[in-house]
Amino acid sequence: MAKTCWIEREKRKAATVAKYADLRAKMKKEGDYIGLSLLPRNACPARLSKRCQHTGRKRAYIGRFKLSRISFRELALNGLIPGVTKSSW
Repeated sequence: MAKTCWIEREKRKAATVAKYADLRAKMKKEGDYIGLSLLPRNACPARLSKRCQHTGRKRAYIGRFKLSRISFRELALNGLIPGVTKSSW
């Protein structure tokens, strides 16, 4: 499980990105790159990282399910993800 402060930090970054999204789009359209550089650093969407919804893990993230590989495997083996089964041949 990720530390709670890391998860909260990502939530704050997401809120900052949402707050400045319209202003960033307007500045980019106008070509005002000096104004863009004056915005807060966390206003850039590239600074967001994808985290597992279940554990908050940052690495080995499966975007389709919004889970890390470990959480995905546990939930799939328990049959909690519909349509996912362990393959065998």
